[in-house]
Amino acid sequence: MSKPRTPARAVVLVSGSGTNLQALIDASADESYGLQIVAVGADRDGIEGLARADRAGIPTFVKQVKHFADRDAWDTSLRRAVEGFEPDLVVLAGFMKLVSPAFLERFLTVNTHPALSPSFPGMHGPADALAYGVKVTGATLFVVDAGVDTGAIIDQVVVRVEPDDDVETLHERIKVAERAMLVDNVGRIAREGISVTGRDVRFGA
Repeated sequence: MSKPRTPARAVVLVSGSGTNLQALIDASADESYGLQIVAVGADRDGIEGLARADRAGIPTFVKQVKHFADRDAWDTSLRRAVEGFEPDLVVLAGFMKLVSPAFLERFLTVNTHPALSPSFPGMHGPADALAYGVKVTGATLFVVDAGVDTGAIIDQVVVRVEPDDDVETLHERIKVAERAMLVDNVGRIAREGISVTGRDVRFGA
C-alpha cells in the first residue's frame, strides 16, 4: 500500500458489540488521526456494532450468508458493497466470517487475534493459552491472508498471565491491550501507509 489519501478511507466489518469499532470511531474524530470510517458492514442484523455506526452517522450495510445461494455469492456481494466505498483499508473488528482470496487481493485487510501468533490460533486463544500454562500471552495485529490467524504480523502486545486468572479475566485484559494496539497501528497505516513483502511489514510508502 502506498501512502494513502488524507484522510485514509476505511471500511470496518463487525459481527457483535463493536468495542474495537467504537475505539476507532473515537480516534478518527480527531483530524490528526488521519482516518475516515466511510462505512461499517456486518454479517448480522440488529447488533450493537451497527448501532454504534448509526449513532456516529456512518453508513452501514448487512450481508447475511443465509440470504445467498452459497458462500461465494455472499463473498462477492460483500466485496462489491465494500468496493462501493472505495476504501484504502478494511478493518475486521470482531468480524466472525472468513473472506475469500479474491476479497483479500482487492483490499488491504487487517485483523486482531487475542494471542501472540503463531501460538494459539483460532477461536479460543485466551483459553488455549491459559490451559497451556504460559506466563505471557497477548494480542497480534496482522494482515489477513487465506489462513486462520496466519497473516504477516504488523504488531504484537504482551499481556502477563496472573496466577488467579480465569479465561474471562485474562481475555478482558487482552482486549484492552488489543484495542489500544489496533488504534495506534491503524492510525499509523492511515498516516504513513504500509508495505508488505512476504512476512515483512513496514510502515511508510
